[in-house]
Amino acid sequence: MPYNSISELPEGVRDNLPKHAQEIYKEAFNSAWDHYADPEKRRDDASREETAHRVAWSAVKDQYEKDRDGKWKPK
Repeated sequence: MPYNSISELPEGVRDNLPKHAQEIYKEAFNSAWDHYADPEKRRDDASREETAHRVAWSAVKDQYEKDRDGKWKPK
């Protein structure tokens, strides 16, 4: 279920990440969705969706981090 726009992202992503981080999340999720279509490419019997979400969060964490108040900010 790739996302066409950031407005389709899960509420937890939309409500917590800045717009640029949401765009990173969406693009990484969609790319991983395509890349991990074959179950043999995934780890730990994870679903395609679970794997795509993990990749998306990892992509965000490469460029963003939480500050003391728990808000996401660029590194």
